Amino acid sequence: MELREYIKEIKVGNIPVKHNVFLAPMAGVTDLPFRYICNKYGGVVYSPTEMVSTRGLVYQDKKTHKIMDMYENEKPKVIQIFGSEPDIIKQVVLRLNEDKNIDIIDFNMGCPAPKVVKNGDGSELLKDLDKVEEIIKTLTETSTKPVTIKTRLGYNKDTMTAVKVAKLCEKYGVSMLTVHGRTRDQYYTGIADLEGIKEVKESVSIPVVGNGDVVDVESAKRMFETGVDAIMIGRAAMGNPWIFRSIIEGKEYIPSLEERFNVIREHLDLAVLREREEVAIPKMRKHIAWYFKGLKHSSIARDRINKENTYEGVINILNEYYEMLKREE
Repeated sequence: MELREYIKEIKVGNIPVKHNVFLAPMAGVTDLPFRYICNKYGGVVYSPTEMVSTRGLVYQDKKTHKIMDMYENEKPKVIQIFGSEPDIIKQVVLRLNEDKNIDIIDFNMGCPAPKVVKNGDGSELLKDLDKVEEIIKTLTETSTKPVTIKTRLGYNKDTMTAVKVAKLCEKYGVSMLTVHGRTRDQYYTGIADLEGIKEVKESVSIPVVGNGDVVDVESAKRMFETGVDAIMIGRAAMGNPWIFRSIIEGKEYIPSLEERFNVIREHLDLAVLREREEVAIPKMRKHIAWYFKGLKHSSIARDRINKENTYEGVINILNEYYEMLKREE
């Protein structure tokens, strides 16, 4: 099959999603401006928020609430939550039931970050399938909205839990399961195990999303060939919102130099509009570095931006760098 033949509408519970090429939630990356850019220039429509702490929501943490912001046309609106205490998870879901700005609740039991795992959250849950079952049961029995789960193949090679988690999801009525093809111990090293994802897909009837090492048209096709219902792209979208367009259209899309720099400026504008300049500029440095990947002389411009703290200063550096690259074309 050609890649374009795999692209189709999918339903998450009762919520229709225009196509099955998703943006993975990434802490510190997939904030509202980034999701907006990926939608506008890549055409992605399913893009969960960054992980939101259930404890943070219960204790009214302002930063936690800001992560939940959605742009007006974001559809469906998907919030990703994480935690490990069923009572707190239940409190949060009851609140989310009342929030008309949210369509789908995604629960993360796959994040490998040390600061998440040390609190018993994310991938750490995979060590205790009884707790996993209790959390899944709590989510589905409490939520009035579709519930989805994100997980990994296991905690380590001796604890491969994904099929068991998938069957628990199916048992309790989870609407969709996303599987990252690595264990927690692998973090993001090595190669995503497509056979492991295929085994999960073949074990259940609910929709399964494949995640891990989808970086271009060819790797997207390989992921779809496992039989998954959708694919999810994470790190490959950093600095490259056009990757979704490439996969949806079935051919690599390479933006012009002018388009690339226009998108960088628009992303910067959105970030500064949303937060104070002194907060937005440091956050944008990593995004700009990702956009610069593969461009000539990028290290010089990147170093200058890393020392600049004002919007006007960053714009001037971007414009100067763009003009230099244009002259060399």
